[in-house]
Amino acid sequence: MRSRTKARDIALKVLYEIDQTGHLQGVVFEQRCQDQLLEVNLIEFAQKIVSGVVEHTVQLDKFIAQYAPDWPLDQVAVIDRNILRIALWEVAIYKKTPLKVGINEAIELAKIYGSDSSSRFVNGVLGSLADHLDNIVTSFS
Repeated sequence: MRSRTKARDIALKVLYEIDQTGHLQGVVFEQRCQDQLLEVNLIEFAQKIVSGVVEHTVQLDKFIAQYAPDWPLDQVAVIDRNILRIALWEVAIYKKTPLKVGINEAIELAKIYGSDSSSRFVNGVLGSLADHLDNIVTSFS
């Protein structure tokens, strides 16, 4: 697994646990970082993802629901929902991850942690979001 992919992996696990249990972000993040040895810059990147997604969850979910109306967000698997949040945060708010990289990384996480159809689902939703990315980015500016 590539370095930044490992950071995304940790962020996904943290966000999943927070979503499922309501545990405190800092405690969960610290525990996950102890599970894997990562360089400081990767830990910082994972922390940025977690903090950014948590801070903007409502807005991220609004756009996911708006541009993927066939899938009510409360019916989307928790893991898939957090993969979508991470990818959208990276390309629309963080803006340092190219769109194709964000989509590819999300698909890879979906293949590892999601169901058999998760990667296709994530790809489809992110494709729809990509078609409206300029509007989404503008709303966060």
